[in-house]
Amino acid sequence: MKTHESIYAAILRLLTPLVRLLLRKGIPFRAFADLAKRVYIDVAQAEFGIPGRKQTRSRVSVLTGLSRKEVLRVARLPKPDDSQTEQSYNRAVRVLSGWIRDARYHDADGNPAVLAADGGMPSFASLVKEYGGDVPPRSVLDELLRVGVVEQGEPGRFRLLDRAYIPSMGEGEKIGILGTDVAALIETIDHNLGAEPGAAFFQRKTLYDNLPEEAVERLRREIASRAEKFLEQTDRRLAENDRDVNPAVGGTGRRKAGLGIYWFEGDWKEGDRKEGDR
Repeated sequence: MKTHESIYAAILRLLTPLVRLLLRKGIPFRAFADLAKRVYIDVAQAEFGIPGRKQTRSRVSVLTGLSRKEVLRVARLPKPDDSQTEQSYNRAVRVLSGWIRDARYHDADGNPAVLAADGGMPSFASLVKEYGGDVPPRSVLDELLRVGVVEQGEPGRFRLLDRAYIPSMGEGEKIGILGTDVAALIETIDHNLGAEPGAAFFQRKTLYDNLPEEAVERLRREIASRAEKFLEQTDRRLAENDRDVNPAVGGTGRRKAGLGIYWFEGDWKEGDRKEGDR
């Protein structure tokens, strides 16, 4: 029971910022409840079957606590699909990563070069062909111009302004980050809860709760700059071992791995739990 109490308390803390976002976006409880039921059903169906036996609606009902009728009703609801916005986001990130780490797209000082829109190598068109997949280079360029990551200098030539692609507020891609990044963090925590000694994934944070506003403003900029440089180094190491980027890499299987860093801040409230490094 102690474990359940800890889980319930953690869920309340986890759901508070999520529900705040849902209410701000006009998502009613009924829609959230149906989505939660769908996930219960999908996970029970896919991951909690009995080996060698087909998963049944009755067993899903027992596992989830939902009636067989409710399992059938929720399973028939249309499933939200953000695959197009996720692909658009991933494509933009890959193009920027290539521009930042591929020396063929750098100037004499080793910085991302100013690129012509098209033409030979290097150009923005060749960059998109290598890192963006089968998509018109102009559509990627228009998106990066729109969000302010890239600007036009001389006619037909474009310069990188920001090394991070963050879609404009309200865009589907930005909301999609909520699903991908938070899910990755929860999967890491879930892994670490049952991990053997030495097998845990890296998971750390540092927090202080009595900082003056002036210090927070200064630290936000300073630490963001340091974190960006570290992420660029990490990106290069991962890319060196990715077979899409480096076909010469051998090995078996197909795994995914990455590292996420985020800054958080807010006003201290009575009742906030004091935490240190962990």
